[in-house]
Amino acid sequence: MNGIKRLILDVLKLHNPSIIEMADAVGRLPGVDGVNVSLYEVDQQTENVKITVEGEGLEFDQIKEVIEHFGAAIHSIDEVASGKRLVEEIETLQERT
Repeated sequence: MNGIKRLILDVLKLHNPSIIEMADAVGRLPGVDGVNVSLYEVDQQTENVKITVEGEGLEFDQIKEVIEHFGAAIHSIDEVASGKRLVEEIETLQERT
């Protein structure tokens, strides 16, 4: 089994701790090759962020535990990639209209 290679998560977090601290903590997990945390909405007390994690054999439960340790909650799992290699989405003709 090749395991999970990419996770894209929609996460709601408090302003503190920062996305820098959260990205660093997720990036230290076994199997994680890279983490990208993008801020896309700010409220008075919270932030919505998109977290992209790539690596070999990612463990969702470990990633979730780190995110929750920071007082954040996963709203949704927006993408999962698994297998021998990453497959990028390709726009189809139907999606171009």
